[in-house]
Amino acid sequence: MKQILATKRLFLREMGQEDYSDLSSLLQDRAVMYAYEHDFTAEDVQEWLDRQLRRYREDGYGLWAMILRETGEFIGQVGLTRQDAAGEEVLEIGYLLKHAFWHQGFASEATEACKEYAFQILHAPKVCSIIKADNIASQKVAKGLGMKKVKEFKKTFYNGQLVNFLYEEKKKMNFQYKITLLKINPSASDTLPD
Repeated sequence: MKQILATKRLFLREMGQEDYSDLSSLLQDRAVMYAYEHDFTAEDVQEWLDRQLRRYREDGYGLWAMILRETGEFIGQVGLTRQDAAGEEVLEIGYLLKHAFWHQGFASEATEACKEYAFQILHAPKVCSIIKADNIASQKVAKGLGMKKVKEFKKTFYNGQLVNFLYEEKKKMNFQYKITLLKINPSASDTLPD
């Protein structure tokens, strides 16, 4: 699979069909998916995966597998997607982590890398996160990235409209990058350095 970048504890790479089982365990965990207020079926999981594969082809980015460097374990997904925020198309940083990996700093580490990727590689003028109003943990992650709440709006999910906050950070002219992007287009045989 195409490896995108690495952080101190994680590799981020494109997902493929071989990730279906791990993705299912993530998307079918009610604790993880509470914000969607919807139980994901096997078909929903496949549609989610197909959407990422299409994003990779069409946009050059999407939600990537979050792989623990130490063990090679799939622990979640993180990445960049274009989303609608009350009529405005935004570049969103989004993530989902397996429950066993909550509250260990992985979300902050991975989203920081995605923010830097958006600014350095995609030359995005800003990045956003759309967060359900009662998702305090994700709001803390957004604030830790330097994002500010700029809008409150209702967004339609599977079971109706839910109040969401739009967090945003604009690219700074003197932005200092904290990660090293490894290989943007490595071949499948390439390995990432430790």
